[in-house]
Amino acid sequence: MDLNILYEDEEILAVEKPVGIESQSARSFDPDMVSEVKKHINTLSPKQGEPYVGVIHRLDKPVGGVMVYAKTKGAAESLSRQVSQHQMEKIYYAVVCGKPVENFGAYVDYLWKDGKNNCSKIVDKGIKGAKLAELHYQVVENRNIGNEECSLVKITLKTGRHHQIRVQMAGHGTPLWGDRKYNPNVHRGAASGNVALFAYSLSFSHPVTKKWMNFSVKPKGEIFEMFSLPEMA
Repeated sequence: MDLNILYEDEEILAVEKPVGIESQSARSFDPDMVSEVKKHINTLSPKQGEPYVGVIHRLDKPVGGVMVYAKTKGAAESLSRQVSQHQMEKIYYAVVCGKPVENFGAYVDYLWKDGKNNCSKIVDKGIKGAKLAELHYQVVENRNIGNEECSLVKITLKTGRHHQIRVQMAGHGTPLWGDRKYNPNVHRGAASGNVALFAYSLSFSHPVTKKWMNFSVKPKGEIFEMFSLPEMA
């Protein structure tokens, strides 16, 4: 697997995660991003032993896009702190079935993770285990695909909950195209299991230099090509 490395130094590695690859160590023999990043580091410095690769955030297996991994424990602590304090900026593009009522807005819900069935649900505040989930969205384009109205939506994630975008968009009436877990009327084109969601942009403060870093990758997938994507940064 050839990694599309966006940036690398002694502390961090920013990379594009392909669709269909686990973002952390997998329990199977299938490739995963942590193993691939370790292989890459070993190729550059084969005599340094087992490299450290810290997982800072995750993307669902069927979702591609920008990720950052820490190469030192200090960098991992700094980046994890930015995540917990909502200082790391994450922007996604998604194709949803239907159109949100407003062209831009915010969804604030409480999500509960069902670990047994690997899914999350919107629940009432106060339910044991429920966590606050917030995202902001903007409708970029609306068009018909076949007999179905669809929208390209730009999403800024404020919190990072399990399946958050997929659950919140579905819960507010516009499930993601191709999402067999949360879209009850999933399109036949979703046979591959891909979800029309892509982590377009990731921004954060470098853990050592404190320089503001920004990385972006154009969304990939046949469904995204049906829309006029904005010029990428």
